[in-house]
Amino acid sequence: MVTLAVAGAGSRGTSYARHAVESGRATVVAVADPLPGRRAGFPGAEQYADWRELAALPRRADAVIIATQDRDHVEPAVRFAELGYHILLEKPMAVAEDDCRAIVAAADRSGSVFAVCHVLRYTPYTRTLKSLLDAGRIGEIVSVQHLEPVGWWHQAHSYVRGNWRRTDESTFMLLAKSCHDLDWLVHVTGRQVRRVSSFGGRKHFRPENRPDGAAERCLDCAVEAGCPYSAKRIYLPLAGREAWPLSVITDDVSEAGVLAALRTGPYGRCVYACDNDVVDHQVVNLEFDDGATASFTMTGFTPSAHRQTRIFGTHGSIEGDGDRLIVHDFVTREIETVDTRPTGDSTAGGGHGGGDAGLVRAFLDAVATGDRAPILSSPGESLHSHLIAWAAERSRLTGEVITLA
Repeated sequence: MVTLAVAGAGSRGTSYARHAVESGRATVVAVADPLPGRRAGFPGAEQYADWRELAALPRRADAVIIATQDRDHVEPAVRFAELGYHILLEKPMAVAEDDCRAIVAAADRSGSVFAVCHVLRYTPYTRTLKSLLDAGRIGEIVSVQHLEPVGWWHQAHSYVRGNWRRTDESTFMLLAKSCHDLDWLVHVTGRQVRRVSSFGGRKHFRPENRPDGAAERCLDCAVEAGCPYSAKRIYLPLAGREAWPLSVITDDVSEAGVLAALRTGPYGRCVYACDNDVVDHQVVNLEFDDGATASFTMTGFTPSAHRQTRIFGTHGSIEGDGDRLIVHDFVTREIETVDTRPTGDSTAGGGHGGGDAGLVRAFLDAVATGDRAPILSSPGESLHSHLIAWAAERSRLTGEVITLA
């Protein structure tokens, strides 16, 4: 039985811990979080108000799940590595390049199992796609089109009203949301990126786009009924459910509790009257080290859905929507449809199409056996995908094509 500590018992930390416990192969023995209600979700575990209290003690568990806020990753990651914990670290690794490098160095020094939560690598869909590409089903990869449909309500929830709305409080949008996708493109192609360009901005969620008659809060708004980003429409139908995203806005998920949160908390604000500054759409162009190319689009103006990808090779092509893969063979002209049967939807609440469970399974396997093979990304590979995100943001801000060392 693998023993776990949890540093940061919010939505992500709790989700990973739940998957581990429900597998029957792990138990949570310690939890650190400033909110007593979150710590109470782990009965029987030692409780600490701050991860530093836990890290000041001799090692209390085999492994630690680090899911603090993005800006608070580097200190616990380095310290728990020094204490010899195996580490499961929520993405992004950190919000500064030097901090990411410090984490990688600490992980390498410790010799422990270290995994960044690149959950998309671990879905049944990705595993199937990767096996098709590695088997040469479409020949040599030449180009890729990849879309991340964030979803209109998810964009409003997390990146306009929520914790990731401001670069200075969290990080820029591409690193916060789409380091998943940049890492995934490197993983499925088996190539590293050498040049990056990018364009994007905050197109819609701006004060000048505020409708006439809109109020500061949705509960007081005369035009709320015609707004797709209405907090009443997004959250009130979920009342009574202990589930994401409702669990983020209030601990009292009754209708009265949700209404109280929308009246006083950040999630009830008009999306055109928030203090957000992150982009709501962005395109990234990648050139790989062998000359292959990829174009990636992140946009908040979509239904909430799985990522969609088209991969073009010398002998065929593959189109995927997160559920199915359609393989076109240029030699035989046959078209094969492969159903990957993902578990759950594409959101965090849906377990990222089986990626959350797959990641946790791989991490527990590696910790229990000492064999790191189940972990599909090394610390250095995780660093590379983060460096792509920084290069893309520099390109977006400067208009330059950025070459990665």
